[in-house]
Amino acid sequence: VKLVGVEPSGEGTDKPGRHAATLSMGKPGEIHGMKCYVLEDSPGVPSAVHSIASGLDYPGIGPQHSYLKDIGRVQYEIADDQQTLDAMEAYCRDYKSFLDHSKTERECTAHTVALAEAASFIPYERGMALQPGDRVYRVNRKKSVMLAVIGRESLSEGAQIVACHIDSPRLDLKPHPIYEDSELAYGKTHYYGGIRKYQWVAIPLQLRGVVALKDGTAVSVVLGEGDEPKFVINDLLPHLGGEQGKKPLNEAIAGETLNILMGSRPLGDSEDSDRVKLRVLDLLHEKYGICEDDLTSAELEVVPAFNATDIGLDGSLIGAYGHDDRVCSYAALKALLELETPTKTAVCMLADKEEIGSMGVTGMQSAFFDTFMEDLCESQGVALRVCYESAFCLSSDVTAAYDPNFAEVYEKRNDAQVNHGLGLCKYTGARGKGGSSDADAETVAYVRRVMDEAGVVWQIGEMGKIDAGGGGTVAQYMANRNITTIDAGVPVLSMHAPFETVGKLDCYMNYLGCKAVYLA
Repeated sequence: VKLVGVEPSGEGTDKPGRHAATLSMGKPGEIHGMKCYVLEDSPGVPSAVHSIASGLDYPGIGPQHSYLKDIGRVQYEIADDQQTLDAMEAYCRDYKSFLDHSKTERECTAHTVALAEAASFIPYERGMALQPGDRVYRVNRKKSVMLAVIGRESLSEGAQIVACHIDSPRLDLKPHPIYEDSELAYGKTHYYGGIRKYQWVAIPLQLRGVVALKDGTAVSVVLGEGDEPKFVINDLLPHLGGEQGKKPLNEAIAGETLNILMGSRPLGDSEDSDRVKLRVLDLLHEKYGICEDDLTSAELEVVPAFNATDIGLDGSLIGAYGHDDRVCSYAALKALLELETPTKTAVCMLADKEEIGSMGVTGMQSAFFDTFMEDLCESQGVALRVCYESAFCLSSDVTAAYDPNFAEVYEKRNDAQVNHGLGLCKYTGARGKGGSSDADAETVAYVRRVMDEAGVVWQIGEMGKIDAGGGGTVAQYMANRNITTIDAGVPVLSMHAPFETVGKLDCYMNYLGCKAVYLA
């Protein structure tokens, strides 16, 4: 196996003090009690160093790398600041495209399968013989997906797992959604997950999903794409909003008023009733061949109509709907697709229903994950429990980013910050760690080592002040399976809003962190 290491050349190795290429440009010496390669101005006097990658701007290097260089086991190369930025930007462009193609969990699953098959993954069939390097996936009811690259070691030695979720907070159309009032047609919704209801009014919306017909066929629906007409939820004008403004923020917009405006043009003669509703139903039938009764067996989701975009004059951030948790899901997926043959079997789990407790047949509490893993284990004659005992799972989910505009609910010393790297969370949960798996100290140390050895920039993350609230992830359900588990993910500003913001550096480090876990 050829091993290649890359170290930072900053602004160029021809510029003393403006790079940190210790192995390429340094000499044997001592620093901080270690005998290793060192960048020095004179013996015992370390040089100034620079790298755009926080944590790599160090004039020394570990003795392990120094030894590997001396024996010629690793080929060490360099990358400058601009090459690093270019790699990060390329990754983020691909991620934004993934978001724009994956606004629902069904779309995310379909797009994941397309990317996987382009990377030579094939559908797994029970009983299939598997060899190291084989690449397989299985879809669960078109709303969640698992992928695996078979490793050189037996599954009795465990697996390296990254688990994420692909559902996001949204509004769902009710089974009997369309009604007319005062010659306006509306669609009634039921919010999904933890939303702040006032954030969903007066913004452009789309309707996306599927309508299942009684004959077994399914009709994909996308309304509001591109230049098509959009939908909106009305808000009250400030001139008449005096009483509404006196209500607590979470009560100013009631759930039953989150009704999307669907039309105002009537159909038929003036003596007919509900003519605007009829016009909306007529348009749906004309475009998709569906009738009102078919909506009782539909999954139609109301999502924001805007696409992912760069944020800030410097373009260092990404704003979009669905960062939670597709920012981690894409990182886990892309890292897996790029693997060749890992030491241990690498598994990517993209689950549904996390935003409502991971319940249901497509959620992390279902047996789907266990069934897939048991099938893989049986192909090698390994008991599932034996695999789980030695497995490791990175529960890759977003965390709250410190926001100085709301400093009163954050604990700055322990909360993650934007563009400071992957947020490592020993525990999530609420208040007294309720709903948390609370990783042990040894697990935290293991992840620290894995990330540091891979050059991943990381930080500690929590979910704000102890008594301010909290939140959970799929970590507890993986831990309940006797799988060593810890949370880590991207810090998010305006989490659960229709438009969330993340840092590009954090996105890229999340991807590198997932790859490091698969290869550990």
